Amino acid sequence: MSELNEYQLQRRQKLDQLRAMGIDPYPADMWETNTNSTEILNGFNVEENNFQNVMIAGRIMSLQPKGKVCFMKIQDAVGRLQLYVGRDNICPDEDKTLFDNMVLHLLDIGDFIGVKGEVFITKTGETTLRVKEIKFLAKALNPLPIVKEKDGEIFDAFTDPEMRYRMRYVDLIVNPHVRETFIKRTKVVQSLRNTFNNNGYIEVETPILQAIHGGAAARPFATHHNALDMPLFLRIANELYLKRLIVGGFEGVYEFAKNFRNEGMDRTHNPEFTGLEIYVAYKDYNWMMDYTEIMIENVANDVNGTTDVKVGDQIINFARPYKRITMFDAIKEHTGIDISKMDEAGIREVCKSLNIHVDASMGKGKLIDEIFGAKCEKHCIQPTFITDYPIEMSPLTKKHRSVEGLVERFELFVNGKEIANAYSELNDPIDQRERFEHQLQLAGRGDDEAMPLDEDFLRALEYGMPPTAGLGVGIDRLVMLMTNQAAIQEVLFFPQMRPEAAQSKG
Repeated sequence: MSELNEYQLQRRQKLDQLRAMGIDPYPADMWETNTNSTEILNGFNVEENNFQNVMIAGRIMSLQPKGKVCFMKIQDAVGRLQLYVGRDNICPDEDKTLFDNMVLHLLDIGDFIGVKGEVFITKTGETTLRVKEIKFLAKALNPLPIVKEKDGEIFDAFTDPEMRYRMRYVDLIVNPHVRETFIKRTKVVQSLRNTFNNNGYIEVETPILQAIHGGAAARPFATHHNALDMPLFLRIANELYLKRLIVGGFEGVYEFAKNFRNEGMDRTHNPEFTGLEIYVAYKDYNWMMDYTEIMIENVANDVNGTTDVKVGDQIINFARPYKRITMFDAIKEHTGIDISKMDEAGIREVCKSLNIHVDASMGKGKLIDEIFGAKCEKHCIQPTFITDYPIEMSPLTKKHRSVEGLVERFELFVNGKEIANAYSELNDPIDQRERFEHQLQLAGRGDDEAMPLDEDFLRALEYGMPPTAGLGVGIDRLVMLMTNQAAIQEVLFFPQMRPEAAQSKG
């Protein structure tokens, strides 16, 4: 442990004094609450004289001792409440030692206490709990970076992003708006679950440790299983396992999956992220586009109570229907160049003319993806489906039913970022094998994101998979949109960070 500073030493001394008084600073017995701060603030009625036998608990966020009384504010899971702690109320007999020692000298901001009492309105009109009994629940040994206000302005706030992400537990204590972001995150997931469950789809779980890192184009994290003496990978996607379940007879399955990709980190990428994938038999990508609109519209209403959501400087309208445009048409719209009939060499020249950096490892699909990413994505502000991708970009997607060289795929872009990806799933095992073999060729050219060949998945397809629509949604990015956050780190409780530099933690 690093050297303690003055404030930490003082708190440890108070810890010792509490124990010397016979007060356990970390008692094992429960404190049964019967209400919370929000219920009291919203429900107290002077005429009804309700809330007269309150038991509540929380963290002390302010202390104002004034002689024989002390005003405090405690924070519970839903808000803050003022307490009035009078010496004669909690020490009705002649011995006032408990009040003088514990309340005036040994309590600190950050400590947890349980209190019993009755609610009243102060002369200044603030709903307050008159404390009749107080119990120590946990001593805080580190002082909080309490946010200070003066003349309506906040200063000395806990706002440094690195400190906030590294010490999210402190961030949640002193920045109440952060808690609201994560409450909304829960609502996003719950809304999606409700939509799926109402259709009779089954939530499932699939392996995180996988022998083959399939289902997406990405670099995996590798590990080793000692007992089996074999390499394993943290999954980059759960797609191939979910489609095995469709083969097995389920007609609708979905999973909220923790995925891992050994790639760069920025404001929209974290190496560990949450993906939703859903697969529905006897459907295609056109049906899935309609269903995606329903899902996202439901999320906006359930989380924000409206389909108009503020995102940065934009108001995004999530009401159906959404714009639909093919990838080639989007590229032509924003570059003036029709690449739909070009071969790899021609597209490489287009990249050069547009000053888009490419390298020799990139095949035709990667080149097209680079053009779209550089010239088109930023223009997709309102929800936009980009459809009908080149076959080279989509090794798990069914060939387009009417256009040679394309596949039945869409991605949903909002505010310039992709948040969903969907296919009419490829269920022809012979075609799928050829696509995997093409991926192996790309890997041989140096593409370390190329997809490996999965023999067991091919075997599953050979038993027959019905026509199926599949969809993947980036939950973290969807939450960013619904909570108006510009960085993925703001919607992850504990984002990945570099190791903390060795220093005093005072």
